[in-house]
Amino acid sequence: MKFLDEAKVYIRSGDGGAGAVSFRREKFVEFGGPDGGDGGRGGDVWVEAVNGLNTLIDFRFQQHFKGSIGIHGMGRNRTGANGDSVTLKVPVGTQIFEEDNETLIVDMVKEGQKFRLAKGGNGGFGNTHFKSPTNQAPNWANPGLEGEEKTIWLRLKLIADAGLVGLPNAGKSTFLASVTRARPKIANYPFTTLHPNLGVAAIDGREFVLADIPGLIEGAHEGIGLGDRFLGHVERTRVLLHLVSSMEEKVGQSYKTVKAELEAYGGGLTDKQEIVALSQIDILDEKELKKKAKELEKACGQTPFLISAATGKGMTDVQRALRDVIVEASEGEDTALPDRSVPQQDFDQDDEDDRY
Repeated sequence: MKFLDEAKVYIRSGDGGAGAVSFRREKFVEFGGPDGGDGGRGGDVWVEAVNGLNTLIDFRFQQHFKGSIGIHGMGRNRTGANGDSVTLKVPVGTQIFEEDNETLIVDMVKEGQKFRLAKGGNGGFGNTHFKSPTNQAPNWANPGLEGEEKTIWLRLKLIADAGLVGLPNAGKSTFLASVTRARPKIANYPFTTLHPNLGVAAIDGREFVLADIPGLIEGAHEGIGLGDRFLGHVERTRVLLHLVSSMEEKVGQSYKTVKAELEAYGGGLTDKQEIVALSQIDILDEKELKKKAKELEKACGQTPFLISAATGKGMTDVQRALRDVIVEASEGEDTALPDRSVPQQDFDQDDEDDRY
């Protein structure tokens, strides 16, 4: 399945139904009076975060979503039926933006979270609504209100506990495959990983989600290589695992290259706690390993973990370090992220005030 993390969608809520102009007509009833019913409300457009989705590929094939039009009112004081609403099903972690792709409407960070993007138009009043002691036979009714329409952007940012960053061929996909059941493509050439991958790691009875993104190279923030657009998928993580390959001639410079790209991207990534690991150490002899470990420690300011996914050396220790940071960061939190959306509620209670 193709990975798609951004989509442009047109939405339109349904128009309200028109009120009816009708008069009671019965045998032996001389003055039946008005009996035109109100029109029904137009259908709303909702967005809902659901489980089981990790891409926006569905919105590549359908970009228009419209609520149904409300049914017109009818005689005998019959109110028209409300139009059917339509719901956009999106993965957890999807952000909804206005057409300018900058103004955030809602951040769908919780499974089951629901938000109304466009409100259906209210139905018009029938002529029954306008009868009074001084106007006992009104012969007019209101049309329904028009629905709302807009173009929105959907942008997916995966929700994970830890993110893997590093240069291409730093061993990120191999690390993910060795500690989770994820099976990303692994090969000995740059940019084997073309889109983010998720996996669930378990250590000492504790599970956490890992996100692996395509590698960064110098100038990624300027669009070189695959660019840095995939860094959005590690913005929500609590900790970053920065892998530096032992095959790099200058491991300190390799670390600084990726660090510079994180700083250029922004998004609070440089403020996150970082764990550094020297990967693929099975290819080095003892003397070379000590030399590169010391060089990396000088560059990052902390003692790096020495790991090898091929032999399993150091893998348990780095997983436990990730777990400890995640547990510490999640203490006192009920959810991974705050719910910033308006909760679902009965929006019909004030609709009558909007009619005209």
